[in-house]
Amino acid sequence: MARKLRLEYPGACYHVINRGNYRRGIFEPKGAAEAFERTLFEGCEAHGWRLHAYVIMSNHYHLAVETPEANLSDGMQWVQGTWANRFNRYHGESGRPFQGRFKGIHIEPGHALAQVGHYIHLNPVRAQLVYPDWVRAYRWSSLWWFRRPGRPDCLEPETVLSEAGRLSDDRNGWKCYCEYLALLAEDDPKRRDGRFSNLSRGWAIGSKDFRSALIKDLKMKGAKGAAEAFERTLFEGCEAHGWRLHAYVIMSNHYHLAVETPEANLSDGMQWVQGTWANRFTWTGSRSWGKNPVTGNVCERSSGRSGCNNWQPKRRSTSMRCRSGSQLAKRCCWPRG
Repeated sequence: MARKLRLEYPGACYHVINRGNYRRGIFEPKGAAEAFERTLFEGCEAHGWRLHAYVIMSNHYHLAVETPEANLSDGMQWVQGTWANRFNRYHGESGRPFQGRFKGIHIEPGHALAQVGHYIHLNPVRAQLVYPDWVRAYRWSSLWWFRRPGRPDCLEPETVLSEAGRLSDDRNGWKCYCEYLALLAEDDPKRRDGRFSNLSRGWAIGSKDFRSALIKDLKMKGAKGAAEAFERTLFEGCEAHGWRLHAYVIMSNHYHLAVETPEANLSDGMQWVQGTWANRFTWTGSRSWGKNPVTGNVCERSSGRSGCNNWQPKRRSTSMRCRSGSQLAKRCCWPRG
């Protein structure tokens, strides 16, 4: 199934999550969590990220990260890939330690981002690794670094402190913040679950207006990405099938090609082009994820040596037999409404 689109833009914030393959404790071996933390700091510095919160558990991690540049996928590929190579080399293993592609949930800056930060810092409490009063003692968390001098430059404490009561970035401020987290952890279970239940689910965390703006941007990205993906797939198909492309245009809801086929392989080639593009590209909007967007009839206008100029409507699944060795065809495809 095709991957869902991930919107990346300067200043975007994300809740990033990933787990060990088969949920095994990839961070339990000695040095594994420390190596991932060090790699994370290197990745943040190299890609200019601001890290608002993070926690490394035994078999997964959480990040609340802000990307001043649109480079989340590139950065996470570097972080996970670099750590995986180091992990496998040190332990003499092979294969992928993570279960798959990371999950990146969009976060609205401000209150929603701070709530995700609190949620991340309280992960060790929910896992019953520390008591609420000792949440600051968990080693593999941004909270451990926030309270110490000489913390990495990529760590950004302002958001969680501000939304916890405009606390100051000093010893007393962090003491008050830890007390605030303890109160959140000891709150009524229903209220606590209501506050944190949706902070690691879905695709966006924030207000209705924030979600609506993201949906609009995703649709715009989808329209642009669709044309680029089809063009790239078309060029690959022409090269693979030996076609000569005399002209083409890709419109919002259809395309035109003027293609010469030295071999009798128009149907096979077009099946490859359309099928490959549909598998690669994920349609957004009212269509289901991964649904094939090319669903209508195909019209072929042949112009062979005999000068035939007849329209021949065909179903997309219908094969076409080419009578001449070299055929010039104009092919149009319209999806149903």
